[in-house]
Amino acid sequence: MTPAATGRRERQREATYDEIVSTSRALLNESGELSLRALAARMGMTAPALYRYVANYQELVDLVAFEIDKAATVEFRASAERHPDDDPAARLVAASVAFRRWALTHPREFTLVFANPIADSSCVRRELLTAATSGHYMNGLLLEIHERYDFPIPALEDLDPTLREVVVEPLIPIDVSLVPMEERGMLWLFMRAWASLYGVVTLEVFGHMDPRVIEGAAMFRDMITQWIPRLGMADEAERLVALLDAELARD
Repeated sequence: MTPAATGRRERQREATYDEIVSTSRALLNESGELSLRALAARMGMTAPALYRYVANYQELVDLVAFEIDKAATVEFRASAERHPDDDPAARLVAASVAFRRWALTHPREFTLVFANPIADSSCVRRELLTAATSGHYMNGLLLEIHERYDFPIPALEDLDPTLREVVVEPLIPIDVSLVPMEERGMLWLFMRAWASLYGVVTLEVFGHMDPRVIEGAAMFRDMITQWIPRLGMADEAERLVALLDAELARD
């Protein structure tokens, strides 16, 4: 096969993957359900032809979830970049509000991305635990905040042995080469920060909270406000809370 033919074939394959993702998102937003059968029918393909691209339903979900997360991160980044690049605190606040906004306006896509189990007691799909685009972006902002504000981090020797193992060899979306071994305790703080953000937003998306609290963003606002001093930014609390309120008012 000539190089031109090989290149054309690869472009066609990439175009088919793009169509798989866009069609899957359309199906998801129309009916809330995604299946290989429905996808093949919508694309005018036979099931065997589709299996040349995704071997099974879980592989389809993983592919679509990754691409949805990547596209959503473009929105988070755009909100963050309305603030100066030397103000990672403002950028993190804006990105967090954008994450909440996206989740509440795209509940089915949020569910596919974040209710898709990628680790259990018998299997860890390592590449998915470490590849999330949104996770890399948010953790990157946290690293910038630590560089700027030098907030306290847990010492490795103070962590439970299991947690120490977790942060020394982390399965989280971050470039670990940027975190010296003696500072890996900060990754436990990052995991807790993410759990706080994700936990509140998930309860809001699934409606497991008083609707008045959701509409007023009271729980979300309280969570962000509590994390400001934990990340060494107590002296900037007034500015950041005002910025938080301004970002929420954009919704």
